[in-house]
Amino acid sequence: MPFKTLDDVSDLNGKTALVRVDFNVPVEDGRITDDTRLKVALPTIEKLIAKGAKVALLAHFDRPKGKVVPAMSLKFVAPALAALLGKPVAFADDAVGDKTEAAIKALPAGGVILLENVRFHPGEETNDPEFAAELARLADIYVNDAFSAAHRAHASTEAVARLLPAYAGESMRRELTALDKALGNPERPTLGIVGGSKVSTKLDLLKNLVGSLDALAIGGGMANTFLYAQGHDVGGSLCEKDLKETALEILREAQTKGCHIMLPLDVVVAQDFKANAPHRTQPLSAPLSADDKIFDAGPLTVEALTNVMAGSKTLIWNGPLGVFELPPFDAATVATAKFAAQQTKSGKLVAVAGGGDTVAALNHAGVADDMTFVSTAGGAFLEWMEGKVLPGVAALEQ
Repeated sequence: MPFKTLDDVSDLNGKTALVRVDFNVPVEDGRITDDTRLKVALPTIEKLIAKGAKVALLAHFDRPKGKVVPAMSLKFVAPALAALLGKPVAFADDAVGDKTEAAIKALPAGGVILLENVRFHPGEETNDPEFAAELARLADIYVNDAFSAAHRAHASTEAVARLLPAYAGESMRRELTALDKALGNPERPTLGIVGGSKVSTKLDLLKNLVGSLDALAIGGGMANTFLYAQGHDVGGSLCEKDLKETALEILREAQTKGCHIMLPLDVVVAQDFKANAPHRTQPLSAPLSADDKIFDAGPLTVEALTNVMAGSKTLIWNGPLGVFELPPFDAATVATAKFAAQQTKSGKLVAVAGGGDTVAALNHAGVADDMTFVSTAGGAFLEWMEGKVLPGVAALEQ
């Protein structure tokens, strides 16, 4: 690994670890509706406690834009975290300053404190070196356990990592190891699945993947743009017709670089955007009316895709193959996900998936736990797939 982990640090007794976590949790009426991000941080916190460290947790919540917004305080997270951890979690009313320093000093070895929303300070999002120095004064070591925030060059993810001995937390380590297996040093043949509604949001991603994968399946609304570019009728489907030349350019580049592009062979068509709308499955050659919309890939497409998957060693997946939120237009995504899970469980495939809709789609198919790794990092996962340098990761590679 090009970065240090918590296994590389031994004497932490009574010392302070400043740990960047992602506690930007979904909240409804003051209640956390999904505590996954808290649970993900537990292995790092518990490992540091076991080493006798004081643990100061640094996080953001929502977008206060450098101002103190009481409604965006992290205070409500402390009791929820304490319940999961099975021990008290103190709370500091600021991310920096004398009072925060004193509160950390007052902690016993193995004590945990959550610091107030770091984005209350304008210096956080501007990656201000003076604010980073204030953060660094709080601790002896820095631990980044928030891959989901690693694509931002902020004071708490980038600048402070250069001022203290820096380590990857357990969640960060798992994420980076999985991503390296999927795209950094994968076992070949490699297959990618990229879906979603628009090509325009995933241009960098597609251009990077055609240069590094053996096969790439394109699904969802974005497949319509490629089908249209090839001269197929897409009726009234979601389609970025102005990107015809861009789509053709990507197809040409894939051919040059030896990446086999897979597009739908048959489609599921309906006129109404609603669950269980009257629908039909038809080959690409069949005509569509102006009111017909493609909402999913058909069974021939799934068969072709799973055949390629059966011969692949590595799968990287971002985005559904159809409008999976509305049955029966979830069929292609669910069938493909179940096959991927089968291959993974039998040890034939390393399957790494990520991105908001992807996680939801795999949960919908009931197979998220069967994949090798499912990233909840969203933007950071996408930027990594695009081949971009993530500042929060680069800062750990000192």
